[in-house]
Amino acid sequence: MKTVAVIAGIILLIIGSNLFLQLAQNGFSFDLAFKFAFSWHTEKFFLGCLVLLILYMFLTSVMGSFLFGSLFYTFLILGIGIADFLKMKYRTEPIYPDDLKMIKEFGMIRDIVGWPLFLGFILLLLLGIAITGFSIYRSRKLSKKKQLIRLAALVISSFGLMYVSHFNNPNNLLRKAYNKTALWIPYSQEMNYYNTGFMGGFLYNLRVEPMDEPEGYSQAAIKKITEKYTSEVPTEESAETPNIVYIMNESFSDPSRLKGIRINGGDPLADYRTIANNTYSGQMLSQNYGGGTANIEFEALTSFSMELFNPQMTTPYTMLVPKMDQLPSLVSLLKERNYETTAIHPYNTSMYKRKDVYEVMGFDQFLDEDTMKHTETQENNPYISDASAYEEIWDLLAKGDPQFIHLVTMQTHLPYNGKYSKTDFQAYGNNTSSVNNYLQDIYYASKSLRNFLEKLDSLDQRTLVVFWGDHLPGIYSDEIQQANAGHALHETEFFLYDNHHQLKNQDQKNVITSPFYFTPDLLRQAGVQTTGFHQLLLALQKEIPAFEKGMYYQNGQWGESVRLNKKQETIYQDYQMIQYDITTGKQYSLQENFFEE
Repeated sequence: MKTVAVIAGIILLIIGSNLFLQLAQNGFSFDLAFKFAFSWHTEKFFLGCLVLLILYMFLTSVMGSFLFGSLFYTFLILGIGIADFLKMKYRTEPIYPDDLKMIKEFGMIRDIVGWPLFLGFILLLLLGIAITGFSIYRSRKLSKKKQLIRLAALVISSFGLMYVSHFNNPNNLLRKAYNKTALWIPYSQEMNYYNTGFMGGFLYNLRVEPMDEPEGYSQAAIKKITEKYTSEVPTEESAETPNIVYIMNESFSDPSRLKGIRINGGDPLADYRTIANNTYSGQMLSQNYGGGTANIEFEALTSFSMELFNPQMTTPYTMLVPKMDQLPSLVSLLKERNYETTAIHPYNTSMYKRKDVYEVMGFDQFLDEDTMKHTETQENNPYISDASAYEEIWDLLAKGDPQFIHLVTMQTHLPYNGKYSKTDFQAYGNNTSSVNNYLQDIYYASKSLRNFLEKLDSLDQRTLVVFWGDHLPGIYSDEIQQANAGHALHETEFFLYDNHHQLKNQDQKNVITSPFYFTPDLLRQAGVQTTGFHQLLLALQKEIPAFEKGMYYQNGQWGESVRLNKKQETIYQDYQMIQYDITTGKQYSLQENFFEE
């Protein structure tokens, strides 16, 4: 009877834990969670239970105790479920397997969720560690027979988890079982998790090749592409080496562009508009809403598009780049031109594995909150201010040698409440005071930016600046999000700036672009030497000025799918082939010097 009771308890725990994960994924809607599990998608629900059972078996065999294994398993599921709920709330995006690596980012977790939930997270973590240590110590007293059973369970469950980790292998039996009823939606992870359940969506995002091999990929095909676009590099372009400054401003966007938002108290972006209205500027298409900073940064530095990756490649900074020996980027190009290259992020170095990523890209140095000279904050804002970050840039520009500086700011990062003693602006049409505090944030960001650029105008050495916001903040109500569904929730502000005011399209406004076009667009407009790769991007930009999954801007209109004629299809496929070659293939294009002068 005891054995039957234990088995029944385990079954209930596994079903209950999967149901909890489904509840968290559906915003704790019991109706949706129960319908998914026991009406709409019962088969997929129990396939997920099978995976959880293997995980449970692994944990209990490691600990040598059903009781302590069950406790640890419960804490783990609680943590994952709550994290998924919070990520869906702030970013409308579910938890991915790779996100679990962020568990050690205590400072960021605290800042995002606040002290009460952070303390709960720490308590769960400490309890888990204590249970693990005590259980493993206690397991030494198990009889020889139980130790053998424990070892057998550990071996079986380990192989089971290893097999599950290859979920995206076409011959994986678990994947085939899901495929019988699953409707995978690669372009929308939110819908993917909704249709296949938390466990189905989570498994779908396990490791996979960055890109599928394009038809006709070969060294000869790459050589043909590289020769075609390298021959198009203009001979009149200058070998000048102006300073280049990239500024990715956290969550910088224009709330007044959203339907349903009305702002009183003036224009928080007045200083920004003074700059943007006098240079090449407009809106940039961001991959995500409320987050995804590292992906936008990846696109801007490498000129590779997230849209071309397999949907499971959710974060190249953590999943792809650290494993690479060489990744061509703006950094590597400018180092060849004898630039000093510096990355600045006024936070810690471990977020998104930036320290490893910047090393692969070839940055000479990485300044963070511990190595910056200027670390002043503004009022109660816990993050280093934009004004301080610009002072850090100014110190580097004063050296005189050509500089490439890439700044990722933090002042305007959430949470927003409590940063300032008073707010000068009031937003109507939204159900949270966070928007008012956010308006104050972008007001200060705009003011600091204008001061920096006015100072930059006094610098004799030519300096080019690319400024953009990485994504909208995840603070708007469901009603506001629904009213602005589509590209409106993904458009941030950007401009290109030349302190000598010599850009070719200085007067062009309301431009729509994607971040992977920044580098070729900047070099072309500044009259600075481009590469064959840049010519490919410029050809693509003429045909598709901006695109991400489910959002394509062509001929002045937005669409949910791309529409290509034969010429456009050729250019698009050439770009796809080159990105595959570098990120997944044999890197033949490096041998052809496609990314160099």
